[in-house]
Amino acid sequence: MQKKYLVRKNRDYCKVYNKGISLANRHMVIFTRKNNLNIKRFGFSVSKKMGKAVRRNFIRRRFKEISRLNNNWFLNGYDYIFIARKGIDEISYKSLENSMENLAYRISKQMTRKNL
Repeated sequence: MQKKYLVRKNRDYCKVYNKGISLANRHMVIFTRKNNLNIKRFGFSVSKKMGKAVRRNFIRRRFKEISRLNNNWFLNGYDYIFIARKGIDEISYKSLENSMENLAYRISKQMTRKNL
């Protein structure tokens, strides 16, 4: 995933957390907010409770790859932040992909309903 498609600054993360909307399932939480750009940007957060750096980076790489391959699930002009929940490292890639697709569908439906 190219750097221009990543949320990098702490203040951008804080804006999405504080002023955006969120949805969750068993494996992850998604936050989103309009970014006034014509691109979609992604942020990924994995807590130190998940394990050491190797395990956290493994989860982050999975998130990045799924969002890169399935870019059409997400609307342009929004920031998306995914937060991993406990137990995410024990599920398969396909289950994670299905879970992410479900959240992306639900959050885009909610955004269009609220006109965010």
